[in-house]
Amino acid sequence: MTKAVLIAGTNSGVGKTTASMGLMAALVKRGMQVQPYKVGPDYIDPSYHTAICKRASRNLDTFMMEVEGVKREVARTSGGSDISVIEGVMGLFDGMDSTEVASSAHVAKSLDVPVILVVNVHGMSRSAAAIVKGYAEFDPGVEVAGVILNKVGSPRHAKMIRDCIPDIPIVGALPRNKDISVPSRHLGLHMAFECEFDTSELAGFIEENVDLDAIIGLSREPNTYAYEEKEIPETDLKIGVAMDKAFCFYYADMFDEFRRNGAEVVFFSPMAGELPDVDGMYFGGGYPELYPCELEASATTKALKDLSADGMPIYGECGGLQYLSTSYEIDDITYKMADLFPARTVLTKKLQALGYTEGYAHGAFIKGPVRGHEFHYSATYCDNDARLTFEMKRGKGIKDGWDGIVEHNSLACYQHAHPVSFPVKAFVDMCREYKRS
Repeated sequence: MTKAVLIAGTNSGVGKTTASMGLMAALVKRGMQVQPYKVGPDYIDPSYHTAICKRASRNLDTFMMEVEGVKREVARTSGGSDISVIEGVMGLFDGMDSTEVASSAHVAKSLDVPVILVVNVHGMSRSAAAIVKGYAEFDPGVEVAGVILNKVGSPRHAKMIRDCIPDIPIVGALPRNKDISVPSRHLGLHMAFECEFDTSELAGFIEENVDLDAIIGLSREPNTYAYEEKEIPETDLKIGVAMDKAFCFYYADMFDEFRRNGAEVVFFSPMAGELPDVDGMYFGGGYPELYPCELEASATTKALKDLSADGMPIYGECGGLQYLSTSYEIDDITYKMADLFPARTVLTKKLQALGYTEGYAHGAFIKGPVRGHEFHYSATYCDNDARLTFEMKRGKGIKDGWDGIVEHNSLACYQHAHPVSFPVKAFVDMCREYKRS
């Protein structure tokens, strides 16, 4: 089993993403095979991990996947790598509500891997020792094995802090560098394919200021479950996955699960008007609000309503829901969308929902408990005859604690799902039935 290390921060914005991506880039530069992971429900950071490591980054989330799912994920995907680097989320101990669930600490404990803590030391010296001591002793089940100091003012500043923290290795001291950054927007960073990101500069920055050998030495084999890949069945159907600048929020695991259930994944661009010959479609989240003119004019948009009425299974999440609605109002301009559902969407100035979701699905191809997450700056208003099938115990959904709008064999929701908590087999089987009809 490949050894692993988790890079965590004292809080959001402390520099753990820069440290994590830089560590990945520096290790790849050494010629190592690095398997990247991201704690929590994130699509954007993993896009950078994947670009840097040339291996699909995987999410580790103890709420959506539970501890067993996290262990199986690492066992399944880390093979063939020299080291696994896990980027944390928020502050080390920040989980769902006031619990440890879904926190970086919970993942570190579940896998029994060491933590490298990133601390922003701008404007402090000896106080950094108090912060490190508190994080190191807060939960005995979490091993803070090393520290990376960020935004160090000078070599003297770094030495002052090192002298105050004798018990835990300081494995890096990163000076302030405004050139090392990634542009952001309302849903987070730009996706990796949308901007130029000089990994050689980032790798050099980390090589110069971080002891890579020390981090490698601190890494440890994770505690996982034995995993044996099942034989993939012969492909007998195709599922089209919308993939372009408007639709780009996907878990690589979802594609893996489609293939394990006998489906070929066919990527296509709604923005370009592509319409593949497939037996079902999946529209993930992304940024349809940035490309409403292209989507309104797209031949794909105009064709989807008839395909849905014909019974083709079509599934959409968040951005997919917005696109599959009747219309999308953005800055007081209304754009015609695919019109699969009796609902219209409006882009809002304020965040409408952010957090984990949980509920029970009463219909379509999803029946039973559902778990996921939502994050959107839009509101969807349904007609009186709209059918909503997800009864939410946690999360906002579309309306009054309900999510999952259904029409024919089409379903769309604000909830983003992970394949561990999504009935992939049921969706693929429905696509298979449609192909045979």
